Amino acid sequence: MLRDICQLSGMGKTALLYALLLAGAATLLGWIEYHHLVRTISTEFYILVIAMGFAGLGLWVGHRLTARSRGPFEINHAAITALGLTARECEVLEQLAGGHSNKEIARALDISPNTVKTHVARLYDKLEVQRRTQAIDKARRLSLIR
Repeated sequence: MLRDICQLSGMGKTALLYALLLAGAATLLGWIEYHHLVRTISTEFYILVIAMGFAGLGLWVGHRLTARSRGPFEINHAAITALGLTARECEVLEQLAGGHSNKEIARALDISPNTVKTHVARLYDKLEVQRRTQAIDKARRLSLIR
């Protein structure tokens, strides 16, 4: 390449020199414009742009990863009948899924905490589980609750 440049005529060398000077000047102007832009726009603007970019990325990823709803929720009445769940046990199960304690369930359903314990124990037996989380998970899988 250097040998080719040395073999250029006087006019070719001049054109190459002007081209290099023009490229250097364009680079210098770009650099000056960049530094001027950096100084005139506050740091908060750049932080805002980056935050908006990450928020958009998060929304897009969340949209892609979450399962689509299959339509309106319908309770599986056949499973309720097959398990032998009473209406009150279904109400207690919904309250359990809401994350309520036995006392909160008792207040909401206007029954005693001991009655709630009895309903919960019967739910465990009928659903064949040992814990609240297991009962809620199985009830959701069977479409007994949302």
